[in-house]
Amino acid sequence: MQDLPIIRLKPKAEARAIRHGFPWVFANELVTDRRTKSLAAGSFAQLEDADRRPLGIVAVNPASKIFGRLLDRNVETVITVEWIAARLQKALEHRERLFAEPFYRLIHAEADGLPGVVIDRFGSAAVVQPNAAWAELHFDMLVTALQQVLRVDVIVKNGSGRARVLEGLTDETMIVSGSLNGPVPVPMNGATYMADLLGGQKTGLFFDQRPNHAFAARLSRGARVLDVFSHVGGFSLAALAAGAAHALAVDSSRPALTLAEEGAAASGTASRFATRQGDAFAVLEALQTEGAQFELVVCDPPAFAPNKEALAAGLRAYERIAKLAAPLVAPGGYLGLCSCSHAADLTAFRNASARGIGRAGRQAQLIHTGFAGADHPQLPQLAESGYLKAVFFRIA
Repeated sequence: MQDLPIIRLKPKAEARAIRHGFPWVFANELVTDRRTKSLAAGSFAQLEDADRRPLGIVAVNPASKIFGRLLDRNVETVITVEWIAARLQKALEHRERLFAEPFYRLIHAEADGLPGVVIDRFGSAAVVQPNAAWAELHFDMLVTALQQVLRVDVIVKNGSGRARVLEGLTDETMIVSGSLNGPVPVPMNGATYMADLLGGQKTGLFFDQRPNHAFAARLSRGARVLDVFSHVGGFSLAALAAGAAHALAVDSSRPALTLAEEGAAASGTASRFATRQGDAFAVLEALQTEGAQFELVVCDPPAFAPNKEALAAGLRAYERIAKLAAPLVAPGGYLGLCSCSHAADLTAFRNASARGIGRAGRQAQLIHTGFAGADHPQLPQLAESGYLKAVFFRIA
């Protein structure tokens, strides 16, 4: 057996959850003496239960509430480039069954066996988010393994976001290998999207909404479409590709809207596309005042409830969005509402959306519930991996 430090669960800690697939060990569940607290963030250790029975190999971070992230249940496993490459290869085989073209999420963190790691693939480029201390410390191994499995020309490190802050990591975004000459065109749902891999939100594009874009597109033929919190035109460009009469994209970010306009031009739908920059709540109110009507309205806001503490306020925000959006839907039209807040479960989000529609004086049928695509698998034991919800209503 390899010589790794040992961390041990407290006598009353629930080892059964770990044995049944839960991937995290919280700091308050461990016997934390001076030795364990001095372990280097990102280093590896062997996890034992209170009776000293081995549970697996974990990556540790004494600076985080998530002290340990389970990497492998075999305590004889050595975490090497080859070990990472095997996880990447397994994930790749799944994506290649799903998609004819190489544009997808390759690694979805814990659900793909690489805790805290996100990798999105954009053809010959890949964006890596090392959101856990072990991935930051061993980033070179990640890159080497990625080059072995994918042989991509460009690798971007996107070291930004709330998850890294919680891990005590600093922001750092850079090109690790290769070079970029502007945004990368991404074919998806019949449209072409422009992804800024260096300066865009997250990794540059939200692949998770792909099936929800596709569903909305089915409702869009001949329709006037409003896409609120549009980013680079997620719902609007897919709607136009499916035959929408016109689409208006609303976002607070001018760079994102510029990319949406470039995507519409690349898709051949620029003549039916318009953008409007501004605060989404204010624009929705203004559109009401203007008497605007649409056969399809979709609102895809950022996470209003990123944690349990923000849940109540977040649900009020989702309710307000629904209340402001519902009056803009023409009778018999459709309203799609999305949440990427893992703290707000489907029932709470759906109820908040329905309350908002009711407060707007509209009646609705719930016609569809959507989630993230299959390239964003869920770990059943980890609720956080099933964060995305989309509910579509037909409005009377």
